[in-house]
Amino acid sequence: MSHSNNKKIFLTHFQLLCFITVLSLTALFSGNTLAAENANESAVTSELSAEASKSQKVTPSKEMLDAMSNLDNNDRAVSDGLTNMERIEKYTKSGFVHILPLGLDHILFVLALFFSTIIFKKLFWQITAFTLAHSVTLVLSSLGFISLSGNIVEPLIALSIAWMAIDNIRNEHTSSKRLWVIIFFGLLHGLGFASVLSEFGLPQEAFLTALFAFNVGVELGQLTVLLAATAVFYFWSQKPSYRAFVQVPMSVIIALVGLFWFFERIL
Repeated sequence: MSHSNNKKIFLTHFQLLCFITVLSLTALFSGNTLAAENANESAVTSELSAEASKSQKVTPSKEMLDAMSNLDNNDRAVSDGLTNMERIEKYTKSGFVHILPLGLDHILFVLALFFSTIIFKKLFWQITAFTLAHSVTLVLSSLGFISLSGNIVEPLIALSIAWMAIDNIRNEHTSSKRLWVIIFFGLLHGLGFASVLSEFGLPQEAFLTALFAFNVGVELGQLTVLLAATAVFYFWSQKPSYRAFVQVPMSVIIALVGLFWFFERIL
């Protein structure tokens, strides 16, 4: 068996291990959630219910909390008293800031998608799938329909970065099945965005407007990352050496960072 085949088998096994880890963590959380629900049913006081609710609060990652530090404390008010245009400007800006400059985990995931292919059509569908998926969970989580602990979400986001980068190394040409993986990871990233937005606060009198503006800011941040990457690497992407000297090395770096964040967040 050739060295190339050995390497592909190793990366395939590693991805399977990552996938098993995702399922295990999700199952663990589901079990904990079920136990918590049973405990809440047997509780007789409102104080115990409040404590259970606090225990499920989503905690953003350090990278996303750093992005919030650039914003004034006045921006965190739940009732802002702004006009619609001022509110749209404020939340669009906050969504953009949560991607650039300090939303490093989301930036790396977008770059992992970028380095997966030089074919614009494939990249377009991958980015579209990711955008739609994280928009769904961002809206549902912000409206209170779904909730997942940050202790689960943030390590899985880091693992998703490593997974996509390793897939770039394994496969020179992406398959259509990759879209379903991107959709799944997009749902996770949406929960990450929602955790930050919950800390930032939404005005009660214009909840949907602020939520929409925040999501627009996130998409503008992602688009800026893609445009910057295209400007830097487009010329080289037309050369035969692109995969050996750009696509694979950059994916290796992204994978290592993702794995470092994963272990950092679970330890």
